[in-house]
Amino acid sequence: MKQRRDGGHELGELDDLLQHRARIAAAVLLSRHDQLSFSRLKELLDETDGNLGAHLRKLEDAGYLTVRKEFQERRPVTWYRLSPKGRRALASHLEGLGQLIKHAGGGRDR
Repeated sequence: MKQRRDGGHELGELDDLLQHRARIAAAVLLSRHDQLSFSRLKELLDETDGNLGAHLRKLEDAGYLTVRKEFQERRPVTWYRLSPKGRRALASHLEGLGQLIKHAGGGRDR
């Protein structure tokens, strides 16, 4: 967390794209696994196809995810993987959240 001249802190390291529950949860899950399928992410996150697809597309458009499509037993399967850029963004965002939590006491800057 960045220190301001007045001794307060800025929230500049929080990534706007990772502020939504579904997007940060997907990024965290993907950081713990090599890759996950759309159907597995849908199951774990309890999201509808449309909502999950929209959130994953935003992460993909930002370069945070890589996507691979294939067929398994004549059925399409879409695999998602967290990219190096996505890993860096997630690590920075989690660090910012940690700093925010650390400094969130009593309503005053420390």
